[in-house]
Amino acid sequence: MGLADWRGMTPEKLFAELLGLGLKWRVTECVFHKDRRQVDLQLEHTDEVWKLERCPKCGAEAKGYDRTEPLRWRHLNVMQYRCEIVARLPRGRCPQCGHTWRVRPPWEGKAGGFSNEFEAFALLLLREMAVERAAQTLGETAPRLWRLLHKHVDAAYAEADFSAVSCVGVDEMSVRKGHKYISVFADLLRKRVLFAAEDRDSSVFPQFIEALEAHNGHRHALTEVSMDLSPAYLKGVRETCRNAAVVHDKYHVIANLILATERVRRREQKQRPELKDSQWLLRKNPENLSAEQTAELAVLTQGNLASVKAYQMRLAFQDAYRLEHAGAARRRLEAWCRWVRSGRQKFGALFVEMVKFAESVERHLEGILAHWKHRVTNAFMEGLNSVFSAVKRRARGFRSFEYLRTMLYLVAGKLRLPAI
Repeated sequence: MGLADWRGMTPEKLFAELLGLGLKWRVTECVFHKDRRQVDLQLEHTDEVWKLERCPKCGAEAKGYDRTEPLRWRHLNVMQYRCEIVARLPRGRCPQCGHTWRVRPPWEGKAGGFSNEFEAFALLLLREMAVERAAQTLGETAPRLWRLLHKHVDAAYAEADFSAVSCVGVDEMSVRKGHKYISVFADLLRKRVLFAAEDRDSSVFPQFIEALEAHNGHRHALTEVSMDLSPAYLKGVRETCRNAAVVHDKYHVIANLILATERVRRREQKQRPELKDSQWLLRKNPENLSAEQTAELAVLTQGNLASVKAYQMRLAFQDAYRLEHAGAARRRLEAWCRWVRSGRQKFGALFVEMVKFAESVERHLEGILAHWKHRVTNAFMEGLNSVFSAVKRRARGFRSFEYLRTMLYLVAGKLRLPAI
């Protein structure tokens, strides 16, 4: 439509064109409330509505019955002014089965009380900012935006297709202090969150499998599951996914080893004051040390310290991941565990945590060695931790599991949501 076609057009016809109402609806009046800084668009239906309307129950041709009371839908602003659509919606009655229903207008969104365009714009903001901040920007209340968000995310998640999912990662994420966690499952190939469950025990796996198969996936199509050394997750995989190889994520394994070496240092520090400021020194890899730190480490190495021996063992364990073949890695790790036990004979109780870690390696050796065959890691899951921190900030004040899950699916689920 050219500029000349807009000239002489009434505001009512102009808004009808902008809203794309077609022949079934028309704008009868545009009202500007200067005191409320608001524009109301009064709409009503035409007889064209009934030409294609059918009974939702039996499919018979519909006939007009009556109209509802005036209803309101928040629409996108007109200039800087709030805009609402006001209409009395027609109700139909089936002449055959007697069913009565309300005709759904073309502008109505999923949440009720909003237009499609407003909901799409709101979702765009909600992806990028906290709900409270989006509510202030849009001039709406946070509960109304949460209702909108739940409706769209639930609808989009119901339509998600997991038929091609074969490689899955699972990790726990902290909701708040007090050991409150949720378990998050992700497709490691397509980098998207698949499912989130409350808690972190073995019961979360049957919940995930139920969600997977409800979205056209299949438990026996899973070929790899990457995880930490959690016995609960391991049990869940063995009970539900017979074809899936467990791959213990190398970053989690090394993180557990770093924790064990730190506990050795803390225990020994009570007896050896020279270890007082060595926490970060003994956490870094040699290539990341400054010249001054390298000199400090050389001094500590001469002191026959359990902490330094644990540090050297940690570096040797990390080097095993540089080997190309699982056979060589198996021999290296088995020898490493024997080395740790010899350290226990020398350092006694100071080496308890290292021995515990070595025993854990022996129990989970096949899952650790699966890394060399499948080359799968939970790097994407680790990246999700920062995303989840942002999710918790956006859900400030609404931190129940349902709210966190909805926001997590919104920002990391790659769902098909409406866009302007």
